[in-house]
Amino acid sequence: MKVMKNRLLGVLLPAVMTVMAIAGAPAMAKVVPLDRIVAVVDNDVIMESDLETRLKAVKRQLQERNTALPPEHVLKQQILERLVIENLQLQIAGRTGIRVDDWALNDAIRSIAERNGMTIEQFQKALEADGLSYREARNEIRREMLINRVRQRQVLERIQVTDRDIDNYLNSEEGKQQLAVEYRLGHILVALPEGASPSEIQAANRKADGIIEQLKKGADFSQVAVAQSQGQKALEGGDLGWRKADQLPSQFSAAVKNLQKGGISAPIRSPSGFHIVKLLDKRGDEKLLQEQLHVRHILIRPNEVRSDFEAQEMAKNLYKRLQSGADFGELARAYSDDTGTALNGGDLNWVSPNDMVPAFRDQMMNVPQNTVSIPFRSRFGWHILEVLDKRKEDVSSRVQRARIQEMLRNRKYEEELQVWLRELRDQAYVEIKL
Repeated sequence: MKVMKNRLLGVLLPAVMTVMAIAGAPAMAKVVPLDRIVAVVDNDVIMESDLETRLKAVKRQLQERNTALPPEHVLKQQILERLVIENLQLQIAGRTGIRVDDWALNDAIRSIAERNGMTIEQFQKALEADGLSYREARNEIRREMLINRVRQRQVLERIQVTDRDIDNYLNSEEGKQQLAVEYRLGHILVALPEGASPSEIQAANRKADGIIEQLKKGADFSQVAVAQSQGQKALEGGDLGWRKADQLPSQFSAAVKNLQKGGISAPIRSPSGFHIVKLLDKRGDEKLLQEQLHVRHILIRPNEVRSDFEAQEMAKNLYKRLQSGADFGELARAYSDDTGTALNGGDLNWVSPNDMVPAFRDQMMNVPQNTVSIPFRSRFGWHILEVLDKRKEDVSSRVQRARIQEMLRNRKYEEELQVWLRELRDQAYVEIKL
């Protein structure tokens, strides 16, 4: 309410001055209203100066894009409605303690400048050339960041992407198309005339075989294509670009699937002649291998009755017992404060290094297999660990599902955002005074 009172003061002051003049106060210059309210929005107001500032900015943007301006009263109504929605979101930020500190703001401004190929100083000058001060720009960017953070918090918690959603996408035509393997092919065509005679067919076949021999001996494919191909892409070195399997001529598909990268097909016969294809590159079926380690550990935590020094001494004592031949699993079951793994003898099963806290990760990567580490400290307490085994795990499917989950969440976000904004507007008290 304090904000609203301060802003109302600027509106009421000219009116008070006018009443004083009528009541016989000393003669004054003609009173000119400084500002006025154009909308009341819950516990805040929108001033005419806010509306005019945004109106100028929108007009400038539309003119830069050579877009015809709608009638001014229509444009004002649209802009005022946008300001109302923004104001409601900023009020949520104030109530819920969402802030944008100067460090985050400076980082965002630096990123904007870099995306436009500018330094901060050049960015400031560009703003001034557009009639916008650096201070105004900072305030506007901070405002946009606040609104974005409010939306992230309010909308994302309403969105769920289940395993079934991901499976349904994978089984859909869009999903299959999106995830299909892509091939980049080089192509050489030895053409045949329509109604070619047997001798012409044999000659063309021999020519195609000869070209393949040249290529196998190391001839440059693109140079051979430019010199000898009669295909549409001959002058581009026969490069057909990236295509999915269902976008390839049917006679190419079977041949391409059996080729390794850099491989060259045998002559492929079609009504137009003999085709030679080379698999230049392939993407979409790469395996993503991630190192994993089978680890077990003992954790000794400091607590109300055990100091950090005492926890360290206890870990050292357990380490000595392990060095003397004690069973790791038995000690973990008896002493480890990691209740999730203690009953399993401290077994963490297979873990990825990047999933662990830095201190644990570094020890895990440096300890030889089947060797017990010396006690070390992490933010959880004092650990002793043993690496039982190592492997490379194909996590392609997991990464693919995570990517699809993120894509589906973004789609749902746009839909849910519109629903949330509509609800926000419908539930608010808004009085338009324009």
